[in-house]
Amino acid sequence: MKAIAIDDEPVALEVVKAHAAKVPFLDLKETFTDAFKALDYLQKEPVDLIFLDIKMPDISGIEFFSSLSKKPLLIFTTAYSEHALTSFELDAVDYLLKPFPLARFIKGCNKAYELYTARNISDISDHLFVKTGFEQVKVLFDEILYLEAAGNYVTFVLKDKSILSRSTFNEAVQLLPQGKFIRVHRSYLVAVSKIDKVERHQVTVNAQKVPVSEAYSQNLSVLFK
Repeated sequence: MKAIAIDDEPVALEVVKAHAAKVPFLDLKETFTDAFKALDYLQKEPVDLIFLDIKMPDISGIEFFSSLSKKPLLIFTTAYSEHALTSFELDAVDYLLKPFPLARFIKGCNKAYELYTARNISDISDHLFVKTGFEQVKVLFDEILYLEAAGNYVTFVLKDKSILSRSTFNEAVQLLPQGKFIRVHRSYLVAVSKIDKVERHQVTVNAQKVPVSEAYSQNLSVLFK
């Protein structure tokens, strides 16, 4: 799994570099103290995972990641806990509070690797298996209209039925192929091909209204100019 790390503090990058060297499935390609140099690198060398500080000069980590059109997996590395909610909205894999020990770093990397593996499988597959109760139910990507989150549960809404799964929204989102689904709300992910109508505060999917929040309206404006 190819990764880069971005932090304006060289000492913090040395910690990430030392920890990453001990994770066998992780290949830390580069580290950057300048976010714009990292942006230039990503234009030429796509990666699977970014370790990203939040409070940096000129551009915050949140602004940086939001600007990326193709988004790798994300692990925030920060000294500030108040941005945890925003990290959830950006589908971050993990949120590491500095100073984080090796064990905590490895836990985040393991979670990222599981999602990385699932994402790669979904890229060459047409379905996923959704855990509901004690069963695993096969769901074709083309059957999914939208996902709705509620606490630690996610509802997969299909054309003729709904499937309730006990998982976090972030985990469910990462299992779906990129480009086919779009986040329109902190609690809703919609299949792009199933959108029938786009309005300011909602989209229509198979005659069902799905809310669109201000934070995610830009996602739609890029697709439906």
